[in-house]
Amino acid sequence: MALILHVTSFFLILTKLTIGQREVTVQKGPLFRAEGYPVSIGCNVTGYQGPSEQHFQWSVYLPTAPAQEIQIISTLDATFSYAVYAQRVRSREIYVERVRGNSIFLHISKLQMKDSGEYECHTPNTDERYYGSYSAKTNLIVIPDTLSVAMTPQTLSKEEGEPLELTCEASKATAQHTHLSVTWYLMQDGERSQASKIISLSKDFMLIPGLSYTERFAAGDVRLDKLGVATFRLSIGRLRPADQGQLFCEATEWIQDPDETWTFITKKQTDQTTLRIQPAVRDFHVNITAESTVPEGKPLELICLVVGGGQNPQLQGTWFFNNIETARLDAGGVLGLKKDYQERANQGQLQVSKLSPRAFSLKIFSVGPEDEGAYRCAVAEVTRAQMGPWQVLQSKQSPDSLVHLRKPAARNVVVSTKNKQQAVWEGETLTLFCKADGAESPLSVTWWHVPQDQTQPEFVAGMGQDGTVQLGASYGELDNPSNTRLEKMDWASFQLKITSTTVTDSGTYECRVSERTRNQGRELNWTQKISVTVKPLKSSLQVNLLSRQPQVKLTNTFDLSCVVRAGYPDLKVPLTVMWQFQPAGSRDFDLLVRIAHNGTIEWGDFLPQFQKKTKVSQSSFLSQLLIHDATEEEAGVYQCKVEVYGGHCLHTNGPSRASAVSHPLRIAVTLPESKLEVNSSSQVQEISINSNTDIECSILSQSTGNLQLAIIWYFHPISTDASWLKILEMDRTNVVKYGDEFQSPRRKQKFHAERVSQGLFQLHLLNVEDSDQGKYYCAVREWLRSANSTWHQLGEKQSGLTELKLRPTGSKVRVSKVYWTENATEHREAAIRCSLESAGSPASLFSATWYRNRGNPASEMLVHLQQDGSLEYGEEGLRRRLLSYRSSPTDFVLQFQRVEMEDAGMYWCKVAEWQLHGNPSKWVAQASDESQPVVLTVLPSEPTLPSRICSSAPLLYFLVICPFVMLFLLLISLLCLCWKSRKLSTLSLNAQKEKDLWVGLKGAGGRTTNRTEEDDEDS
Repeated sequence: MALILHVTSFFLILTKLTIGQREVTVQKGPLFRAEGYPVSIGCNVTGYQGPSEQHFQWSVYLPTAPAQEIQIISTLDATFSYAVYAQRVRSREIYVERVRGNSIFLHISKLQMKDSGEYECHTPNTDERYYGSYSAKTNLIVIPDTLSVAMTPQTLSKEEGEPLELTCEASKATAQHTHLSVTWYLMQDGERSQASKIISLSKDFMLIPGLSYTERFAAGDVRLDKLGVATFRLSIGRLRPADQGQLFCEATEWIQDPDETWTFITKKQTDQTTLRIQPAVRDFHVNITAESTVPEGKPLELICLVVGGGQNPQLQGTWFFNNIETARLDAGGVLGLKKDYQERANQGQLQVSKLSPRAFSLKIFSVGPEDEGAYRCAVAEVTRAQMGPWQVLQSKQSPDSLVHLRKPAARNVVVSTKNKQQAVWEGETLTLFCKADGAESPLSVTWWHVPQDQTQPEFVAGMGQDGTVQLGASYGELDNPSNTRLEKMDWASFQLKITSTTVTDSGTYECRVSERTRNQGRELNWTQKISVTVKPLKSSLQVNLLSRQPQVKLTNTFDLSCVVRAGYPDLKVPLTVMWQFQPAGSRDFDLLVRIAHNGTIEWGDFLPQFQKKTKVSQSSFLSQLLIHDATEEEAGVYQCKVEVYGGHCLHTNGPSRASAVSHPLRIAVTLPESKLEVNSSSQVQEISINSNTDIECSILSQSTGNLQLAIIWYFHPISTDASWLKILEMDRTNVVKYGDEFQSPRRKQKFHAERVSQGLFQLHLLNVEDSDQGKYYCAVREWLRSANSTWHQLGEKQSGLTELKLRPTGSKVRVSKVYWTENATEHREAAIRCSLESAGSPASLFSATWYRNRGNPASEMLVHLQQDGSLEYGEEGLRRRLLSYRSSPTDFVLQFQRVEMEDAGMYWCKVAEWQLHGNPSKWVAQASDESQPVVLTVLPSEPTLPSRICSSAPLLYFLVICPFVMLFLLLISLLCLCWKSRKLSTLSLNAQKEKDLWVGLKGAGGRTTNRTEEDDEDS
């Protein structure tokens, strides 16, 4: 099999050499590297011909000029580098390392942010012909160095065996996905050039101990923990003298390249912490402490304390009673008890424990006569190898401690309440104390409750001498087991706590204290009583709804405060607040938001946008809503409802104890007052014909908020009877709409609107001509957008008038001002004429525009005869009825093809003179003049036969239907004639047959019978 693989590889190499295809490869990008750190990019060429040692050239294409090649370094040409990289190449900051004849590395020792770009590796051709790829590219992205590592430098003095904890803060803020590794080092005195690793957290999140700390790491003595996001803690359980030196932390940031290899991009070290270790002193001695006289039934605790010795020694303790070993607790925490003491420990009467590394405890919870005697403890310092047996290093004993019993005495009992208050609010915690005096001894207690207006006591709770608690039937329900608690504060003090009281908890409480000793056959009892009152919450609950701004401006912010007043301000009772809203025109209140007593917030669905713009805040007795961007939807009546719960209801769904509703509060939302001011001063502009001009509309002040302006430009021609015309409107969305009289392409090209700045608008007029003379002004409308995307107009202002005049050019058009009337007959042709007083200059052309007024305030343009003879109609329907032409140099004619009755009215013409101006030349209106109105009266036409027929509906119907009736009658007559003709022909044929029969009878008498039969057969 191996032979087959070698042969296959040989033929593959032979095939590739035969093909001779060159291939250049570089490390796959993009490569992310940090500023100030090195980078190495490999380049390799295969499939080439020529010498085995190939040359390489490195270039870069920067993001600022991606098409421009910048040469960096070459193995062939020492002068290859551009000036921007030459100095770094000479200083060996950038250099090339040849690995093999066909493989190199580009090294940049210290990256700069400007080194980001697309790097290209190129190999000059050494082949007989070009075949393959001769260059390859990869992207290098230089990112900022965001790694930070810090540890407060300090000098620590520790004793051998003490623990050590050091923390190191290491963080990064790289946008790319990177991993962080943290390593702790120790640099021992005299070895400053060589640091040994203690432990590290690798980039793969694995803990790796140093060579000299492997065993201690396995035993758990050396740890590295990550606390939070950026804190790394080194923990050494028991210091050794070899741990002395300088400790520091090193953090390294790693990134995974596209070829799935990990590369470090940043590395930093902290300042050093100096650690000094004092060797431990191991000698110690043992003391024992205990009370010499103890009442019978009371607890007894003996403490064995070790003084001196080394740091954190491993100790085991042994207890002796009357020189007999009773208990042993080894260094590993394993407890061994003698048989009788084991039974008492199982019953909870005895406990052996280790209070601290140097203190052992023997506790007897109820001392009896059998516990009187001499106690002694022995302590041994031990050690052991891993998982081996314990070995005693040294052992010491304490002196004997004698214990005697003391007999119990009579007692008094005192019952009181917390803060001496015998009245609490409903839901408040009721705390009762019962304290007995006298000598310390095991006591038991029972609590009884006599409700108001009752005499039979109820059992509340009890505690035996062993600490067992028993609750009464009505105080220990399964669904609320923590409502009543009985605790033992000390040997003679007991506390009864009812955490969530109700009104039924009022009444008298009785505490009964009992004592029983081992040598007494009967039980001693002591009793005391106290009266308690529970006040209902609803008796003093009030809710008020307030607002500082009942009148709210649109888009402004307003607040609502629900203030709860009660006679228990210091009582932290859970509250549920429900905010309700009644819109205008509605009789019902809808839920806006509900802040439950357990902290949950439930939003209503009446106003969908309400949640997004409302801030809810709530404290003990105050709930507030802060509503931003007020809209008309929020106008209406508000009210708040408050429900009071018991303290135990925070985690349950219990019913409310009291509730109250505030008075309704109406909030009105109005539009803010407009502060729009527009420059109202008038001005006159006198300009030359065919020039351009700008008319300004200046905003002096405007309101604040989410506002937009709409600008409308108006124009009033010089003509006395002309009305104001809307040129164009730039609405609040900057969409421009031209007026009805300015829809033509020529007019749209002439007039342009522009917003120059926040408070300045301009109307641009191009190639001003005579018809543009007149007065201009702008109307500014201020629009406010509310939070629900509704627009409201706040105000409107008009600017001053700007009168536009043309400087005299010497041209003057005079139209005949003769007033005359014209009569025309309906359905016939008619013509109206307009005459010039003079023919004008030979270099001038004239245009004529015909207008009509049929009694309305506004006039309408009928047809415009342009200077080049083309016609432009006001309405497309007039094209087939009207015609305008110039009949002579001074006469213009408006001809009606067919006059209708609605054509009656006043007609006049406006004649403009046009001349060539400018370079290149362009026809420009020089001057214009209007004629006097011509009154056209339309007379009804004389009726004709066709018109009379068409005007009479019955006659018209008769003439249409009569031909069809006549044709039908004619067809019936023809059918009758045909029927009559056929009938006569049949009769004639029958007569002829009869005649022939009689002739035959006369000629052949004997054949009459046969002939008759034959005739019958023929019939």
